[in-house]
Amino acid sequence: QVQLVESGGGLVQAGGSLRLSCAVSGSIFSINVMAWYHQAPGKQRELVAAITSGADTNYADSVKGRFTISRDNANNAVYLQMNSLKPEDTAVYYCNAVLRERNSGPTYRYWGQGTQVTVSS
Repeated sequence: QVQLVESGGGLVQAGGSLRLSCAVSGSIFSINVMAWYHQAPGKQRELVAAITSGADTNYADSVKGRFTISRDNANNAVYLQMNSLKPEDTAVYYCNAVLRERNSGPTYRYWGQGTQVTVSS
């Protein structure tokens, strides 16, 4: 069974920084894409940043230049360094992974349980 466990959320003042971590464990053959999404109260979950196995990255316009996504393929982990945080970044942040559990098998999408990030003004 595959599990994604996030850590690193919390309360920070505007302008501050946080680093989120996500560890993927279980039956894993390969991880294609790892990503972070966030969901604010009353809003839909939306993509923050994504990174492929080849380290290609994609960012939401709202976080470009402030957030950096990275991954550790050897340890099946993904990170999100968040700098210059703004109150509008306040949300639950979810780790996401698209992976194969066996060679030539189908890909599945898994989610973490979420970690709260609150930015005070």
